[in-house]
Amino acid sequence: MTLMTGKKHIHLIGICGTAMASLAGMLQAQGHTVTGSDAAAYPPMSDQLAAMGIAVMQPYAERNLDVTPDLVVVGNAISRGNVELERVLDERIPFSSMAALLHDEFLVGRESLVVAGTHGKTTTTSMLAWIYETAAKYDAKFAPSFLIGGVAENFGASFMVRATRPFLLEGDEYDTAFFDKGPKFLHYFPDAAILTHVEFDHADIYDDLNAVKTAFKRFVNLIPRRGRLVAYDGNVNVTECVAKAFCAVERYGLAPGSYWRVTGLTADEGGTRWTLERDGEFFAELKLPMPGEHNALNATAAAGLAAGQGVAVEAIKEALATFRSVKRRLEVRAEVNGITVIEDFAHHPTAIRETLRALKASYAGRRLVAILEPRSNTLRRNVFEEALVDSLLIADQVVIAGVFKSESIPEHERLEPEAVAAGLRVRGTPAQVLADAGAIVKVLAPELKSGDVVAILSNGGFGDIYTLLPAELERLAG
Repeated sequence: MTLMTGKKHIHLIGICGTAMASLAGMLQAQGHTVTGSDAAAYPPMSDQLAAMGIAVMQPYAERNLDVTPDLVVVGNAISRGNVELERVLDERIPFSSMAALLHDEFLVGRESLVVAGTHGKTTTTSMLAWIYETAAKYDAKFAPSFLIGGVAENFGASFMVRATRPFLLEGDEYDTAFFDKGPKFLHYFPDAAILTHVEFDHADIYDDLNAVKTAFKRFVNLIPRRGRLVAYDGNVNVTECVAKAFCAVERYGLAPGSYWRVTGLTADEGGTRWTLERDGEFFAELKLPMPGEHNALNATAAAGLAAGQGVAVEAIKEALATFRSVKRRLEVRAEVNGITVIEDFAHHPTAIRETLRALKASYAGRRLVAILEPRSNTLRRNVFEEALVDSLLIADQVVIAGVFKSESIPEHERLEPEAVAAGLRVRGTPAQVLADAGAIVKVLAPELKSGDVVAILSNGGFGDIYTLLPAELERLAG
């Protein structure tokens, strides 16, 4: 595809995906007319689209293309059989993927800084963007454009487009489109990058861990010799993936010998503090108003990349101390009668484990109740059944919902929530399976007591449990 000239009508099929909704806003900011469609819309991206005045056509329908667009962007969740896609193909309406259009329209001629990895991408990219935004107060050249897979609370948005050179991106390893099965991040051609973790994930498109590692090795291979890679040193898969990098590689982590080393880590309800060393020398005392060792490591990665690109340490310290997280990442949704309700985007057993560990440390001495909806393509499959039990054991009590759209997963591959609950009970953790959000609210709300911390873990709408549970707690409180 060549760069678009003039203002166009661009239609996005699957516009409510995080990246697609962000792209819609970016294209609108460029002066294009943007329309879009989806099967269903839910916050936070539906709120962001509404704020931008971009209507979502629901559901998918051929008539949504009656006004023929100049270009259609096909989301990666869209497959053959979608009525709009079929019309696009029948009528040969020009089409592209989100990742390809993003590169052609926004990345050419800029400095591309990409955050990749199985976990931590969204939070780390948000931290990096806020560091750059803070640095821009002192030097305008650091004012960033960015695309993040969530709403960064410091900005109230998931994207920003400016005329400056730095463009910060969350690099997704998921496939690009029905016609391009390679990872989206292979379109972003990073000048410098972060690699957080590499684990088996996305069991619907990757056959095994080796396939995942191959994707990340190809990503690393795109970084030029003049570039830099800041890579986690606590994961053997990351070590394998960066082994043949042509660029400078700076490892970060907790171990002696890490180029960016975290020491003296402490955490409480006020957040996390640590000392950061650079190549064995003191670099900074850092604080972050978020719980969790994993978040300190995410912040360290962002600090390392920014420092290497010339951002002053004072800006890094100021930014991390004022970082406000990302929507749906350890987000406190309500405090009702001493009960704290927290939402977190849960897509993988490792992410669940780190979230629950962070909450245990931050809310020490309080009962932690985990509510899990197996919704991601990984969690809906039984490949991680044992790992899921291990992760959920950190909680004091567990409630598991039915598998989201279970009929779309072959029975021999499908997660059995009752098997997970039984595994927890055998190891001493009370656990039960309840069909859906309504059933969970009805059964659980009367059992909750002042001091409890409730972690709702899902990467989707989960039947609006995030508002239903606090509302029922308010009702019971009278």
